[in-house]
Amino acid sequence: MLRINFLKTPMDVATMEETVAFIETRIDERRFLQHVVVNVAKIVNMQNDSALAASVKACEVINIDGMGVVFGARFLGLDVPERVAGVDLFHELLAMSAKRDFPVFLLGATEEVVTKTVEVAKAQNPNLNIAGFNDGYFWDDEEAVVKKIRESGAKLLFVAITSPKKENFINKWQDKLGVDFVMGVGGTFDVVAGKVKRAPQWMQKAGLEWLYRVIQEPRRMWKRYLVTNSKFIWLLLKTKFRRL
Repeated sequence: MLRINFLKTPMDVATMEETVAFIETRIDERRFLQHVVVNVAKIVNMQNDSALAASVKACEVINIDGMGVVFGARFLGLDVPERVAGVDLFHELLAMSAKRDFPVFLLGATEEVVTKTVEVAKAQNPNLNIAGFNDGYFWDDEEAVVKKIRESGAKLLFVAITSPKKENFINKWQDKLGVDFVMGVGGTFDVVAGKVKRAPQWMQKAGLEWLYRVIQEPRRMWKRYLVTNSKFIWLLLKTKFRRL
């Protein structure tokens, strides 16, 4: 996969098919692979959060999640053919795991949401081997959860915790997890469980998923997106005109 650097952030230019194939090969080889996706908010936060930046840069696969990043990269002259959305990759990897009999572990969200996610995942992939699951509220005893994951025998671990907690947790414990592949999936469990609706396809393609989130949760989301989107545009413009 081709790696580029965009706003001080390394990222891989790859299609969904290429990403899944690469992950499957690494699991077959029993070579640990840490995966992350980057979006506008994460790129903005990485500018001043050195721990988050280090955790992201430690990953061997860094996919582009979010059309804002795709459009921004193209604005700076970088060739990015498509994005690999985290929620879509999650579904593809579950299907691959069911086909290959790779056991998976789901970590994060509330107990209700992660339990529902397990139910939906099994309904969509009847042959899926879910080695275990746990909610995301375990910070008083991280070691116990790490042990639970390691003893489950899972090959793939999906971590549905907000940034930068999930990136830092994965980076901190990667050698003790006992899995071959780990991926931070953010709010994916909320979408799979039906707690949060995903934006329509036309809004996804137009880079307006952030607006859909604001419409769904205006009090919680409007300030976050106003700040991060404004900073992202400013970073793009500074970089663009510095090159001219």
